[in-house]
Formats: sequence, structure tokens, C-alpha cells
Amino acid sequence: MIRAYTIASGKGGTGKTTVTANLGTALAQHGRKTCIVDTDIGMANLGLVLGLSDTPITLHEVLAGEAAIKDAMYEGPYGLMVVPCGLSLQGFQNVNLERFEDVMSDLTERCDYLIFDAPAGIGTDGVIPLTVADEVLLVVNPEISSIVDALKIKTLTETIGGTIGGVILNRAIFEGPGAYQEKIERILDMPIIDTVPEDQNVRRAAAAKTPVVIESPGSESSKAFRRIAAKLAGIPVQEEPHKVQEGFVERFARALFRRKP
Repeated sequence: MIRAYTIASGKGGTGKTTVTANLGTALAQHGRKTCIVDTDIGMANLGLVLGLSDTPITLHEVLAGEAAIKDAMYEGPYGLMVVPCGLSLQGFQNVNLERFEDVMSDLTERCDYLIFDAPAGIGTDGVIPLTVADEVLLVVNPEISSIVDALKIKTLTETIGGTIGGVILNRAIFEGPGAYQEKIERILDMPIIDTVPEDQNVRRAAAAKTPVVIESPGSESSKAFRRIAAKLAGIPVQEEPHKVQEGFVERFARALFRRKP
């Protein structure tokens, strides 16, 4: 049975696109048939962070009725499927959001795990991913503005009948056990699924247009992303995850992800 998750945050810059790319890749590493979709119609970033900015067909063309969703799906490492959104203003203007439901129905027949990278804020294009997912995962930074905006998204999601599955605390700087994690859980009235530490390896991977779980698999951020993916997939979490063996096809796919547009 397919599981759909929306990665959301109340404000931009929390790292939800990075979370989406790495969770999707980690699920694929675990052998799960996974597809990640950039639903940020106006300010797309998922294709950029994965080196897919020059793709000829994107979600823009699909929502404009000019292409089928299968034509906007691109294969990444370990069989991960990526549906980027377009970058052009013209493509944005041609989008018909009423086609979204049909697109999502089509995607559910093509994968086991579906992850939506939602736009920040509460616009129309941001509400749809909150309603179609089985669970919404909130990405929060340890700063008051991020927490307050996440609380707004939580309230909105519950108001429209969506389900919040938990919180991913991203870019955390540890100041001791439970220094601020408990406070965040208390404010949001939601459990923190896991904490992804501030890690320079994430920035290096972004510059290489490669998920950090591939670029720096031994980093603390990679371990966190793999733990979260394991929890989503119902896989026992190992203290020291085994090294995933990468074959020729995966190395070739990684090279494609690292190509310059």
C-alpha cells in the first residue's frame, strides 16, 4: 500500500527541499520504490538541488495538460524517481491546479512511497499537498520564527482535515541533551521524529547537486536522514547503518545528478 508524505514548513529556508531529496534517496537505498515531487509551482528548487534544472518536461507541463506525468519522471540513484517543477514564468502561468488530483492518482500507481516537497506559506498550491498526503512532516529550525510559522501550518493542516505525522528538527546545533527539543515539542504539541544536525557536508553536497546521503554517507546528517527513512519504511533502525553497496547504474546516475546544467 502506497504511503504519501508531504514535507512542509511555514517559512522558506528551513531545508525542506534538502530533507525531501535525502529522505527520498534514503528510502530508495532501503529498496523502496520511491518518487519525490516538487509541488512548489512558483518557486521550484528540487530540480536545482539534484542537477535537474534543464529537464525538458516538468510538472508545469503536466499541470498545463501538455504532457503525461510519466514523461516528467526522471530516474536518480538507486531507482529514485524525481518529478521536478519548472523554473519559467510562462510555465507557471499555464498551470491548472485542478489537474493536480489526477496527477497524484497516476503517481500512486507507480511507486510505494510518494514524497511531496511543499511550497512555504499557505497559498493555494501549498494547501493541496497538505490535503493529499497520508501525513505531513513539518521541517523546523531551532529558531522562534520557524517554530511559530510551523505552528501555523500545523493548524492549517488540521483545519483542512490533514494529518501531521511529526516534526523533523533540521540544522540543529546541539547544546546538551534536550536543550531545546522538548520546548519545541511542547510548543507544537507534536513529537520530534529525529534531529538533523547542522553539517557542512550538506552544503558541500548541495554544491555538488547530490544528496548528502550519497556524497557523505558517513556524516551525522546522512545518518539522521537514513534513520528517518527507516522509520517511515518500518525498518528497524540500526545504530550504525550498514554501508549501502553502489553498483555501476547507481554510480552512473550519481554522475548525472552531479552534471552541470
